[in-house]
Amino acid sequence: MPQLVYEYPPLLPGILIKRYKRFLADVELASGEIVTAHCPNTGPMTGVCLPGNPVQISVSDNPNRKLPYTWEMIQVTTANPPIWVGVNTALPNRIVKRMLDQHLLPGLEPYSQVRMEVPYGQDKASRIDFLLTGEEADRPLYVEVKNTTWPQGDLALFPDTVTTRGQKHLQELTALVPTTRAVMLYFINRSDCPRFAPGDAADRRYGELFRAAIKAGVEVLPCRFDVTPIGVFYLGLADLLLTMPIQ
Repeated sequence: MPQLVYEYPPLLPGILIKRYKRFLADVELASGEIVTAHCPNTGPMTGVCLPGNPVQISVSDNPNRKLPYTWEMIQVTTANPPIWVGVNTALPNRIVKRMLDQHLLPGLEPYSQVRMEVPYGQDKASRIDFLLTGEEADRPLYVEVKNTTWPQGDLALFPDTVTTRGQKHLQELTALVPTTRAVMLYFINRSDCPRFAPGDAADRRYGELFRAAIKAGVEVLPCRFDVTPIGVFYLGLADLLLTMPIQ
């Protein structure tokens, strides 16, 4: 049964005109007005950034913001049926934090304390998204979250471009085991992908490090979510594929 894990504030529907300068998107509202929204996504958004498709944007009442609008999601109309895909890459960590606080991810138990942005790695130069600890846990648990939207059929892939930062995260997590637990949590920000695999076609080195990390003991949680203008629903885990299926 899908579980509501995040409820959106009232959103405005519109049509994506274009994305530009990475962080800007022009959107035509139902009234015909064209507004510029902040695009909180630094990636190429492969297969997702589709001008002419329906979008939903949120509105902030913060007077200090340069742009009051934020692009939250886009509808992929070529999917059957059409689905919404989350665009805001700041949201997955917020949702995972809520789920951790409510102990909604049993694969990470046991823990009683959740800390965010904890320094780790060589010279403590990196920060882990979440560190889970507690007297009941035999080892501390480090959790890194990656937003995932690139599809190949019903298969979600990460990454969709070369990511030296992502490669570094895999290497640092691998170095933690076995004295600690280490988890890569892939936040599949669309409902039509029941399977997950590394995006070798975009970053072969990442795929190599991904498989080496699993072999060393790093755990992988490919978490599926259904994005709607009402809220985000947790669907459970996707099937993990270590090799790409033959087309």
